[in-house]
Amino acid sequence: MPSIFRRHPDLGSHDREDGDHIDDGRDMVDPDLRLRTVRTAASTIAESIRSENRRERWRRTKSTLKSKNNAGRNLFAWKPQQPQQEPDPRDRPTTASADHIKPQPTGKRRSIYINIPLPASEIDSNGEPVVRYARNKVRTSKYTPLTFLPKNLTEQFQRIANLYFLALVVLSAFPMFGSTAPQVAMLPLVFIITVTAVKDGIEDYRRASLDEQVNNSAVTKLGDWRNVNQPRDPRNFFQRLLRIGPVPGKITRGVRKLRDKDGAEGNRIALTRESGPGIDYAGGTSMSSVDLTPRHTRDQSLDDIRSVGSTDTERLGSTGHSYPPTRSFPSLSAFFPDDNGNIPAAGSQYALSTRTRYSGGVMDWDRQVTGTAHWERTLWKKLEVGDIVLLREDEQVPADIIVLSTSDATGLCYVETKNLDGETNLKPRRALKATSSIMSEEDLEHALFMLDSEPPHANLYSFNGVIKYLSKPSIVNPTSSSATEKLEPVTINEMLLRGCAVRNTPWIIGLVAFTGADTKIMLNGGATPSKRSKIEKETNFNVIMNFVILLAMCLTAGIANAGDFFEGGSAPSTIALVNGIVTFGSALIAFQNIVPISLFISIEIVKTIQAYFISQDIDMYYGTLDAPCIPKTWNISDDLGQIEYIFSDKTGTLTQNIMEFQKCSVQGIPYGDGVTEAMRGAAMREGKSQSMTPQEEDEHLRNLKEKMIQIMSRSFKNRYGQKDTLTFISPQLASDLTDHNLPQRKHLMSFFRALALCHTVMADKPLPRERPFYVNYKAESPDEAALVGAARDVGFPFISRTNNAVDIEVLGQSESYIPLRVLEFNSTRKRMSVILRNPEGKIILYCKGADSVVYARLAPYHDEEVKEATTRDLEAFANGGLRTLCVAYRILEEQEYLEWSRAYDAATTAVQDREVEIEKASELIEHNLTILGATALEDKLQEGVPEAIEVLHQAGIKLWILTGDKVQTAIEIGFSCNLLKSTMEIMILAADTPEDARLQIEAGLNKIASMIGLDTNGRTKSTHLGGFAVVIDGDTLRYALDPSLKQLFLNLGTQCDTVVCCRVSPAQKALTVKLVKEGKNAMTLSIGDGANDVAMIQEANIGCGLFGLEGSQAAMSADYAFGQFRFLTKLLIVHGRWSYQRIADMHSNFFYKNVIWTFAMYWFLIFCNFDATYLYQVTFILLYNVVFTSLPVVILGAFDQDINAKASLAFPQLYQRGILGLEYTRTQFWIYMADGLYQSLIVFWVPYFAWTLGLAASHDGRGIDSLADFGTTVAVAAMFSANLFVGLNNRYWTVLTWVGVIGSMLSSIIWIAIYSRFTSIDFINEINLLFPTINFWAAICLSVVLAVVNCRPRYLSKAISQIYFPLDKDIIREAWVAGDLKAQLGIRHRYQKNKEPEDANLFQTGHSAESHSEDGSRGGYEPIGHRSPLSRPMYSSTQLPEEQPSPGSESRPPSTLATSQSYLSNYSPSDLPHISPPPIPYMRSLGSSTQPPSPLHDNHGRNPESYEMQNVTFTMTPPSHNAPLDDSHAEQVGYDYRQHDRPSSVYSTAPRVM
Repeated sequence: MPSIFRRHPDLGSHDREDGDHIDDGRDMVDPDLRLRTVRTAASTIAESIRSENRRERWRRTKSTLKSKNNAGRNLFAWKPQQPQQEPDPRDRPTTASADHIKPQPTGKRRSIYINIPLPASEIDSNGEPVVRYARNKVRTSKYTPLTFLPKNLTEQFQRIANLYFLALVVLSAFPMFGSTAPQVAMLPLVFIITVTAVKDGIEDYRRASLDEQVNNSAVTKLGDWRNVNQPRDPRNFFQRLLRIGPVPGKITRGVRKLRDKDGAEGNRIALTRESGPGIDYAGGTSMSSVDLTPRHTRDQSLDDIRSVGSTDTERLGSTGHSYPPTRSFPSLSAFFPDDNGNIPAAGSQYALSTRTRYSGGVMDWDRQVTGTAHWERTLWKKLEVGDIVLLREDEQVPADIIVLSTSDATGLCYVETKNLDGETNLKPRRALKATSSIMSEEDLEHALFMLDSEPPHANLYSFNGVIKYLSKPSIVNPTSSSATEKLEPVTINEMLLRGCAVRNTPWIIGLVAFTGADTKIMLNGGATPSKRSKIEKETNFNVIMNFVILLAMCLTAGIANAGDFFEGGSAPSTIALVNGIVTFGSALIAFQNIVPISLFISIEIVKTIQAYFISQDIDMYYGTLDAPCIPKTWNISDDLGQIEYIFSDKTGTLTQNIMEFQKCSVQGIPYGDGVTEAMRGAAMREGKSQSMTPQEEDEHLRNLKEKMIQIMSRSFKNRYGQKDTLTFISPQLASDLTDHNLPQRKHLMSFFRALALCHTVMADKPLPRERPFYVNYKAESPDEAALVGAARDVGFPFISRTNNAVDIEVLGQSESYIPLRVLEFNSTRKRMSVILRNPEGKIILYCKGADSVVYARLAPYHDEEVKEATTRDLEAFANGGLRTLCVAYRILEEQEYLEWSRAYDAATTAVQDREVEIEKASELIEHNLTILGATALEDKLQEGVPEAIEVLHQAGIKLWILTGDKVQTAIEIGFSCNLLKSTMEIMILAADTPEDARLQIEAGLNKIASMIGLDTNGRTKSTHLGGFAVVIDGDTLRYALDPSLKQLFLNLGTQCDTVVCCRVSPAQKALTVKLVKEGKNAMTLSIGDGANDVAMIQEANIGCGLFGLEGSQAAMSADYAFGQFRFLTKLLIVHGRWSYQRIADMHSNFFYKNVIWTFAMYWFLIFCNFDATYLYQVTFILLYNVVFTSLPVVILGAFDQDINAKASLAFPQLYQRGILGLEYTRTQFWIYMADGLYQSLIVFWVPYFAWTLGLAASHDGRGIDSLADFGTTVAVAAMFSANLFVGLNNRYWTVLTWVGVIGSMLSSIIWIAIYSRFTSIDFINEINLLFPTINFWAAICLSVVLAVVNCRPRYLSKAISQIYFPLDKDIIREAWVAGDLKAQLGIRHRYQKNKEPEDANLFQTGHSAESHSEDGSRGGYEPIGHRSPLSRPMYSSTQLPEEQPSPGSESRPPSTLATSQSYLSNYSPSDLPHISPPPIPYMRSLGSSTQPPSPLHDNHGRNPESYEMQNVTFTMTPPSHNAPLDDSHAEQVGYDYRQHDRPSSVYSTAPRVM
C-alpha cells in the first residue's frame, strides 16, 4: 500500500558540510519510504552494528571538520560551554564524539576551592560564602513531622466526597437544619481521615527508616581542616537565636558513638602505595588479600623499547618515570622524622597516615600549614561540598565525588554499580593526574586548586568540569622559573557516583562535588509521588452524579416545602425563600447517605485485607532472600488488574547478570551440548519435537559433564579447575583436546590459550594458604570473567598478571608471556586486543570482538571454508539467544611492532582528537588476522522469565525493555527470553539528527501500514502474524521524545508488540513511561532492581522493585517489592484481576444499597409536605452503613472469586477485561443505580399498601399506625433486600459469605429487639408490636421477593446472557464448578465423581451459541489497529472453530482470545485437555503457536502420537480424513486425557473455607 508519510523537502537532498558525503540512517529506508526490517537474532545484531558504524563515521567526519575550524586554538584554552566529554557510559568511555547530541545543563556553574580563599565576588559582607549547597542528608519519604498533617489532609481532600462530607458536618452544627447529633455526624469523616492518615503514615515511616539508615552510614573525611566552601556557622538568624540546628564544631551523639566504636576496634589507618598496596592497620595486618598491582599497561613499554616515542614528560607515572617514587614510606615511618628532619603531624586515635615529601601537580610545599589535619570518622549526612573523603574497599560512595588519588600507581580504581543499575561488573575510574600523587593528610594541606564544575544535572553518564592550579618548578620541570596556570579536564571517568561500591581498590581519596539532592542518583529519582487508583479517580464522577441527584432531591423538597400548606406557624420563617433554604439544608443532611462516606472506610479495610493476602502468598515468596511480596502502597491494588504496558529493566530484573560459557566453534567445528531457554522456546514455537523433558535434559547434561571431566582428568592434571562451576559441557572437545594425533588439538590449544591471555581480568586467591589453587576472576564485565573461567576449567587457567609477566598453564604446563600493549574495548571499536611476547620470543596479537568487526580485519588469503563454517556457527549461536564473540590472532614482526609502537605513543600523547588518533593507530596493527574460533555465552535469565513473559503476552500486556545496556546485548536478551522472536519484523532506529529520527520513525509507520490491511468492517487486520518490534538507542530516543516527534514515536511503539530501548538514562526511562501513560491513557507498570530504575518506578501507575542480594534502591521506592520477575504473573493475573473485579463490584454494590435506602425515605416526603422528616428511627440511619449492611459488601470486596487462582493462570486471556476496563464502567454504575431506584419503590410502596389497604393491629389489639412502626418495616425490608442482593452478586460463597449475609440481616432484627427495651420517645416497644404481626413479616417477605427474586429484570437478562451469550470467564467458571476443569488442572473436586472427565458434559446441549465479545461487538477488538502475537487462534493445538463446528452449529467466524471472543462453549470436556495448560508453576496457556495445525496432525506434525509435558500426558486420536464431523464423532476429535503424578500446589491467597 502507499506510504502514509512523504519525505520532507529539506530531507530529499541534504548537502553535507564542505561537500563531503557521509552515509547515515537514510540507507535504512527503501525507495517506498519503508524502514528495512530484520527477523533473526543474528541479522538483528548485524544490522545494529551496521547502524552504529554509520553513525560513528558521521560523527568522526563532523569531528574532523570541527578540528579544521579550531586548528589555531590555544592548547590550554578551556571553555565551559564546550568541554570534552566521553559519551559512552557503559564501556570504558574513551571517545569525545557525540558531544553535539548532549544537551547542556542549565544553571550556574559551581566553583569549589581547596585551600584557596574565596574571591570577593563569592563572599558576603561577613566573609561567608554566598552560595549555599544542599546537605548530604537525603529524604525519599513524602512527609516530615511538620508537613505530615497539612500535606496528608490536602491529599485526602482531593477526593470530592471528603469535601462533601466536610460541608455536611458544617451544616449539621446548625440546629435549624434538624441534625439530631452534630457531634455524631462528624465521627465517620474523622474516622476515615484518621484511618487513611495512619495508613499513609505507616507507609511513609518505612521509607523514612530506610533514609535514616542511609544517612547515618559511616564515612571517613579529613578533619581539623578548613573547608572554605562552607560557612563557619550554617545556621540562619532564627536558628541561632533559638539555638537549634547543627552547632559548628559540636560532635553530635551519632558521630561520637561511631568514633567510640572505631576507636575501640583500633582502626588507625596508614595509606601506602607499595608493591602490595593496601590499607595497613596499626597492628600490621592488611585489609586486602588481593594482588592489586597495575593491570593496565597501555602507556607502558618494555625496557628495550621504553625510549620510543617518550614525549609526554609531564605525566606522572608514565613511560620513562618510576612511580611511585623509589623511596618508599612504610606505615611506621609516619611516627619518625624523615631525611630532611620533617616530622609528620600527629594523627588522632582514629587515623594516621604516611606522607610523601615530594608531590607534583597541585602541591605547594612553600605554603604554611597547621599540620593538624587528620582522618576522622563521621556520618554521611554530615558531609558538605568541598570535603575531602577517604573511601576504603567495599565501602559505599556517600556523595558524587571527584577522584583525587587511589592506591593504584596508575591512578585506577574500580567501582561496582549494582545498587544503581543492578550490574555486578566492575567499572574503572581514574584519578586526576594533577592530584594522583596525594597520599597523606599533609599532602592535602599543601594542595591548592579549584574545581570549576557544571551545575548538577540528572545525566548519570556525563560530567564536565576542570581543575585549575598553579604549576611550580619541580623535578619534573626544573627549568621552569615561574608558576604557570594549568588546566585539567574532569569527566565522568574521574567521578564516583553516590550509591556505588568501591571494589578491588584498597583506598581512594576524593573531593565531594555534589551532595544530597544535587547528586545524580537523587536527581533521577524525583519526589515520591502520591498515587491514586484509576477506580478511585473514576469514583469522583460517581460522587458528582450522586451529588447532582441529591441536589435535585433537596431542591424538590425545598421548593415543595416553601409554602405553609398544613400547620400554620410550623415553618421556621414567614418568608417562603428562607423556608425553602432551610428545608433544602435539612434534606441535604437527611439524604446524605446517597453519597456513602462508609464506602471509603470499607475500601480502606478491603485493600488492607488484599495487601495482607498478597504478602502471605507463598507462591511469591523468595526463599533465597527470605523475602515475601511486600505491598508498600495499599490503595492501588485494583490497578494491578488493569495494566496494559509493562516497562522493565534488563540487568538484574530479567537476567541474573551471570554469564555462562555454553558453546564455541574452533576451526569451523562447533562444541557444546548445553541447551538454553531461548533454544527451548524457539523449538516450542516452531513445533519441533522435544525428545526429552527439561528434567531429563538436566540429567543428561550431568552425565555428559562427568564424562568430560573423566576424559580430561585421565590426560592431564588441572590443579586450578573448578568442577562445580564448569558450564561448558562437551565430551567431544575433551576427546579432541586429549588426542595427540588429531590436527584439531593444535587449533583447540591456540583457541583456549587466546582466551586465557586476551583480557584484563584480575586473578584473586582469597585463601592462598588453605586453597592455593583456588582462583577467582574479577573482571570489568561478566563476559570476560566467563571466558577466562571457561579456559581455566578446560585446562588453560590464567594464574596471575604483573607489569612484566602474564602467567598461565596449558594442560598442566606453566607458560609465561610478557605483556606489551592492551588495546582496550569500547562500544566504538567493539573489539579488544592484547600484544604479548610468547615464551619463544615471538610477538603475538590476540583480538576478540564482534564477528563483523573481526571479519573485516581478516587476512585476504584466509581459508574461506573456515570463515563460512564459523559464520554458520555464529549465526546458530546468536539465533539461540547466545552472546557471540570472534577470536583471532596475528604474529607480528619485531620491526613492524617497533614502528607501530612509535605511532601509537604519538597518538596517545595527541592534544586534539586523541581518541581518533588512537583508533587510527590501532587500525595499523589490527589487520591480516587469522580466525581461531568463536565463543557463545549465555546471559543467565532469572528463573521462569520466558514463561512469565509468554503468560503476560497472552494476557494482552505489552512489555517494553528500558535498559542502559548496549544494543547488541539487549537484542540477545530479547531473543533469550522470547520477547523478540524470529517471526517478528524487527525495526532498528539509530539516528544522529532529529531529521533522521523523524525519517526513520515515519518509515517504520510506513512499514507497518504496508503490511496491515483493512477488513470489511474498516478495522485493521495484519497480514503478518509475527508482529512487529522496535529497537531504539538512547540518542535516537532523545530525539523521539521531543514534543515534535513524540506522538509519531508513540504511534509506532504502541503498534508494535515489543519495544527495546537501549542506552537510556533514568530520566529517559521516566519520560518514556510518561509518554505512554499520558499519550495513550493506558495503565502502566514499571519494574526494576536498581536506583536508576527509581524514576520510572515512581512515574508509572504501579512501580515494582526487586530485592537485590545487597539491597535495592528500587525496592525502597516501589509500590510492590518482591524477589523475582516471575512473581509478576501471579501478582497481576491472579491478585490484580481479583482486586480489580472485587473493588469494581464493591463500588457498584455500595452505591446501590445507599440508593435503595435513601430513595425509600424520599418517597415518604410525599406524605409529609416534603419537610425532610426522617422515615427511619435515627439509630437505623447511623447503623445502616456501619453494622446492618457493611459486612456483606466488605466480604464481597475482600474474598469474592469468580475463578480460582490456577484457572486464572491457566487462562491469562481473561485478564484483558481489565485492560479494556469492562468490569467498572459508567453504564454499570447507572444500572446499579437503576436497581436501587426500582427496589426503593418496592420496599416503600409494598409496606405502604400493606398498611393502608387494611387496618394493621398487633396481637393485643393495639394499632400499628405510628411512624416508627411503618418506618421500621420499610427499613427492615430495605436492609434485607440490600444484603440479599449483595449476597447474590457474590460468585464465591464461603462460610464468611453466609455469616456476612445472614448475620447482617439478623443484626437488624436483634437491634430492634434490644433497642425496644430502652426508653425512647419515638421507638417504644416495637418488638411486641411488630414481631407478632403477620402484616410486618408479610410486607417484608413480599418486598424482598418482588425486589430481588421474582421481578428482577436484570437477573433475567443476566441469565439469558450467561446461557446464550456467555463471556469467557462465564464458560471457564462453569467448567470449574462442574469439576472438569479442576481435573484437567490437577485439582481434586470436593465431590468425587464416578465418571471420567471425558464423559462429563460441561454444558447443556443447548449451549451452542457463540461466546459474546468482551467489548460487546461481534468483530474482533483491535485496540492498536493491528494483530499482535496474542491475536492468534485460541486453539493452537487443534483445528480452528470453522474447521470443526460443534454440534448444533453450522459455521462460525474465526476468532481469537486476544479479541476476547472465546469458543470454549462450543467444545465438550474431551476437547479441553489439549487446550488447557499444564499445572503450575509454569502454565502455558492458550495460543502457544502462531499457526493453526492441520486437522489431522497435532502441533508437532505427528499423526497420531502421545507426548508428555509437565507431568501431563496427552494422546491425540484424530478422525479419519473423510469422516463426517457429527455428534457421534465428536469424541474422536479431542484427546484421550491421562495424567500421572501431578505436583500439588498450595495457595494461601484467600481463605480456603468452602
